[in-house]
Amino acid sequence: MIELRPHAHGIVLPVRAQPGARRAAITGEHGGMLKVSVTAPPDKGKANQAIVELLCEALTLSRSQVELLSGQTSRTKQFLIRDLPADEIAKRIAICLNDLS
Repeated sequence: MIELRPHAHGIVLPVRAQPGARRAAITGEHGGMLKVSVTAPPDKGKANQAIVELLCEALTLSRSQVELLSGQTSRTKQFLIRDLPADEIAKRIAICLNDLS
């Protein structure tokens, strides 16, 4: 289960990133984090930007709702999701993960 945490400005979504993958996708859950793969290399923030775009598309979010809080150079990242309750984020994540099955 993905460990969503409250934040003063929204909900924190923990992400385990795999840059330089063959395809961009949400690939599952890893240690309480949402596991995502992106084709962009981990170079000058390209992978981080690709992850933001993937999260926006997969979870039906606008770009202004997603912000990288920490983990700019790490595979373990924390994203802030604004203007959406935790239960709705969890529901959207569950839909994405069910599509993997």
